[in-house]
Amino acid sequence: MAQSKRNQPDKDGTHRLAFERNKKKIMATQNICGICGKPVDKSLRYPHPLSPCIDHIIPVSKGGHPSDLENLQLAHWTCNRQKSDKLLRRHRKAEEDEVISNRILPLSRDWTAYKPI
Repeated sequence: MAQSKRNQPDKDGTHRLAFERNKKKIMATQNICGICGKPVDKSLRYPHPLSPCIDHIIPVSKGGHPSDLENLQLAHWTCNRQKSDKLLRRHRKAEEDEVISNRILPLSRDWTAYKPI
């Protein structure tokens, strides 16, 4: 069963302060979407689909830490929504370690050409 926003530890719970502190660090130091690999324009604001947001690399619902800096990355809002709580795996070679990545999501639209109504 999915957690509601009220019960998410990074929003209301014990990790809220640490999440907000790490969010500020990421917004100050990162400029590239961790999902699609394209630059993020931090001047855009929600509900613009390319507005910046913070993505949990390993979703909290899949056991990812809600506020650890190592589990957070900058993302476009639409990339984060499209990723949702998915974990995508890529294999390089059988003898190498498995790489968990979220950069191979299909893009449904060229959001760089988006014009709000």
